[in-house]
Amino acid sequence: MSADAGSVMAGAPLGAASPVPSIPDVYAVVYAHDSGPTEPGFSSDFALGEWTPSWTPHEHAAAVSEVRQAIGRGDVYQVNVVGHTSAPYTGDPLPALGRVAALPGARYGGVLAGSGWALATASPETLVEVRDGRIITRPIKGTRPATAAGRRELLASAKERAEHVMIVDLSRNDLARLPGVGPVEVQDLFAVRRWSGLWQAESVVSAPIAGRLDLAGLLRALMPGGSVTGAPKIAALGEIARLEPVGRGVSMAAVGWIGPGHLDLGLTIRTVAADGARLHAWAGGGIVWDSDPEAEVAEAAAKLAPIKAALSPVSPQRSPN
Repeated sequence: MSADAGSVMAGAPLGAASPVPSIPDVYAVVYAHDSGPTEPGFSSDFALGEWTPSWTPHEHAAAVSEVRQAIGRGDVYQVNVVGHTSAPYTGDPLPALGRVAALPGARYGGVLAGSGWALATASPETLVEVRDGRIITRPIKGTRPATAAGRRELLASAKERAEHVMIVDLSRNDLARLPGVGPVEVQDLFAVRRWSGLWQAESVVSAPIAGRLDLAGLLRALMPGGSVTGAPKIAALGEIARLEPVGRGVSMAAVGWIGPGHLDLGLTIRTVAADGARLHAWAGGGIVWDSDPEAEVAEAAAKLAPIKAALSPVSPQRSPN
């Protein structure tokens, strides 16, 4: 399900158009597992051109400053600002997308392809899981380099903890609004986990299923995810629609699987889309009052770095025009 589909379900305004309009907003397949995983390979005919961001670092920083002004006016408390970049390619992108899906730390690592398009995700974040009579969401908010110093800095950051707790509260509220759900609990508040070369803070929010719970109601309550929107969610989505120059498309949305008695959807952060001509990637972060615009731009670049590295051909090749 796309970011636009989530906004429609939430009753929020739509922003800029998706840069990958060939990918449907809602797509489902019926599938069976194959005999086992395959190692991501390399395509000899794949060549990747230069990445072109949809806004400059200065424009990204200016959007962060505008969010801070909105917070100062009391319009919002937090807004997740996301940037987009794309690069031309030739050849078969599927092996490169497979390398993205295989990045370490991905709870949701996989490739989904349709007619003329494909996407890959290496997301560490659970939007919603239903298992053993419980509904679970695992919001992630807070990032530092995966070094000993980075871990200490993340744990000691009052700004990151306040931003994280705000999204945990939003997740608690999203679950509590669902009919058929018992008391909401928070486990593992601000637990530090590793994704590729980054530390990230994750919490677990869950509730028992006490009555009837239907899929449509569940998705309406939780999409789009709190960690990629902000608080209050509808007001944050309004700021996102106003500020972001390119739509989020398949990013900041949901992908996963449904089985008998089990639902597991990942939030599509760390996600790449291919449309037959270009690869598209997105990254951003949550903005609060004490966010530093330049630091937020650097954080988004750090999140994109492993994705770009995975997509790069192993040996230098001629770039497409």
